[in-house]
Amino acid sequence: MDNYLGLFISALLSATLLPGSSEVLMVSLAASGLDETRLWVWATLGNTLGAIINWILGAYFLHFQDRRWFPFQSTQLKKSQRWFQSYGQWSLLLAWVPIIGDALTFIAGIMRVQLPIFIILVMIGKGLRYAIILNFVDWIIS
Repeated sequence: MDNYLGLFISALLSATLLPGSSEVLMVSLAASGLDETRLWVWATLGNTLGAIINWILGAYFLHFQDRRWFPFQSTQLKKSQRWFQSYGQWSLLLAWVPIIGDALTFIAGIMRVQLPIFIILVMIGKGLRYAIILNFVDWIIS
């Protein structure tokens, strides 16, 4: 259970604005013979929960935009919001993509994408990514 919990935590942190990579851990755990279905579930849930944290941060972050320490200029925010409006909530299927995925989930919070829709789209994208990685591991090992 410790390995699965470790993967969950790694996946959660990897999906937040903090740097990290849960894929390497998942591949090594799969190669060591752990149950791939359980690895997939724990990684997908952890990574999705990390994205939800980003959504929450985005949803409440704008309350502080008038503060001096606010890290984004209003022009940057408006540009990001226009981009998200252009591509819509379906772009959340790409929340797994390194670097831009974290920004996507944060902007989705700013844009107040409905949380149930957000969770479904993000979980589909992240789940597919982990499934592809595990299938690749199986292909390499066999």
